[in-house]
Amino acid sequence: MLWIKALHIVFIASWFAGLFYLPRIYVNLAMVAPDSRAEYERLLLMARKLYRFMTLLAAPALALGLWLWLGYGIGLGPGNGWMHAKLAVVLLLLAYHFWCWRLLRRFEARLPTHGHVWFRWFNEGPVLMMLAAVLLVVLKPF
Repeated sequence: MLWIKALHIVFIASWFAGLFYLPRIYVNLAMVAPDSRAEYERLLLMARKLYRFMTLLAAPALALGLWLWLGYGIGLGPGNGWMHAKLAVVLLLLAYHFWCWRLLRRFEARLPTHGHVWFRWFNEGPVLMMLAAVLLVVLKPF
C-alpha cells in the first residue's frame, strides 16, 4: 500500500505542476499583441503540450487514489467525513482541468477570452484546492 500512496503523491504533485503553470501561459497569451502571430503560436503550442501532459498525469493520479480508497478502504466507514470533502475537492479539480481545456480551445480559435488579470486570479484556484485537500488528508478534521 505504501508504494501506491507514494506513486499517488508523485502523480498528484506532477498534475498540480501543470495546473499551476498552464494558467500562467494563458496570462501570457492574453497579453500577446494582436500582430505578434509567432509569439501567440509558440505559447499556444506550449499550452497544448502542457495540457496533454498534465492530462496523462491526472489519469494515474486518479486511478491510484481510487485504488487507495476502494481497494484499501482508506476513508471508508464512519467518521471519515473528511474523505467526502476531499472527493468534492477532487471533483472541483477535475472541473478546473476541464475549464482549462475549454479556455485552450478558445485561444486556439482566437475567440475572445478574459484579460491577463483575470487569468492571474484564475491561477490561484489550484493553490486553494491543493491547500484544502492536504489539510483534509493530514488533519482529518471530521
